[in-house]
Amino acid sequence: MAKIKLKNIILYAYHGCMKEEREIGSDYIVNLVVDFDMSASSMSDNLSDTIDYVSLNKIIEKEMAVPANLLETVVERIISSIFKAHKSINSVSVEIDKMNPPINGSLSSVSVKRKVTR
Repeated sequence: MAKIKLKNIILYAYHGCMKEEREIGSDYIVNLVVDFDMSASSMSDNLSDTIDYVSLNKIIEKEMAVPANLLETVVERIISSIFKAHKSINSVSVEIDKMNPPINGSLSSVSVKRKVTR
């Protein structure tokens, strides 16, 4: 088993329950880990035998561009889209951090994280 990690993908998106969040938007950081069998790609040295991390990044960008009230919804969409696009992935872990959330208090971010294994 092997892992591919995409770390600290910085995106601007429009998620949240408040009207202002949907209009103004916010910075987000997404982290992704996928587990898969790399035995074929390690022997062949061919991109077609592995998981192309460019395609993973495109899925994240696409799903983050669709506004949602809850980060939980976005996390589930990302996981579902990755499983649909890459049948050889065994598990997906996604964490989305919302930077500077509209909360009275001093904190840098809130996050939602989920790992799903097929």
